[in-house]
Amino acid sequence: MKFRSYDSLKIFDAVAKKQSMTAAANDLNLSKGSISYQINKLEENLGFALFERNKARLQLTENGRRIWNVSLNALQQIDQEIEDIRGSHSNALCIGALTYFSSRWLSPRLMDFFEKNAGASLRIEPINSIADLKTKDVDLAILWGVGEWKEYESRLLLRLPSVPTANTKIAKEVESLGIEAAVRQLPLLGDSSGDTGWRAWHRAAGLPYLPSKSSLVIPDSNSRVQAVIDGQGIALWDDLVASEIKSGQLVELTDRKLDTSGYYLVFTKVPHAAQVQAMIDWLLAQTQVSSTNLIWPLWVTE
Repeated sequence: MKFRSYDSLKIFDAVAKKQSMTAAANDLNLSKGSISYQINKLEENLGFALFERNKARLQLTENGRRIWNVSLNALQQIDQEIEDIRGSHSNALCIGALTYFSSRWLSPRLMDFFEKNAGASLRIEPINSIADLKTKDVDLAILWGVGEWKEYESRLLLRLPSVPTANTKIAKEVESLGIEAAVRQLPLLGDSSGDTGWRAWHRAAGLPYLPSKSSLVIPDSNSRVQAVIDGQGIALWDDLVASEIKSGQLVELTDRKLDTSGYYLVFTKVPHAAQVQAMIDWLLAQTQVSSTNLIWPLWVTE
């Protein structure tokens, strides 16, 4: 029969160390009855006794000692591994970023960062909005917007104008209606900020903001791309959807763009730690490469 009582091994370890169920119960904040029950069930599962119970103090049987030696080593290895993992996470640089930006711009370039920063430890935490910074412990964030976050310092990383975009079916409707009527009648997909981006685009386009009653907010940006491809409405997108534009899945609907939008570095901790500054310097250097690699995802080819 396959052994399944792994949860009882910690209790067994405590009893073996203390040679007392009462002392083990005190250490584990459990009742003596619960400890006794777990040990009895463990012995029943194993098919042999772990302790001799006819003496003043519990003593391990020979089989019990063999099991304890093995389980003790295993538990120590698990504890050490957990500490190592926690240690590596605590020392890791944590960047909060939109999944859209991470997958389409940041991730394809990260190998260069590790080549230039040997031994660096990095964790990418998915975030959708500035509000996430109140609950996520990140060292640095990369967010889309126009840089108007009063609670945090920010710096423009990458200026990418945004334009209304849709799939081919909706694009034909827009062509028939005209862009001014289309943005009033068709659903405008929003991000975690709701309609902030759309309001900014309407101002830039010189149009009143009078959207249809139908609305769809999808905080996750990659999911929002798919929703536009599926024909759920119109969304503001930039050149990071170049592959979908090139394949014909998406169509830019107008030449009226939100020129002030882009991706910003948002600083959660000032002054910057050395590893944070190293990442900032690397990110800014990446924006100085050729315009082709800067804007288009690296996997898009001519």
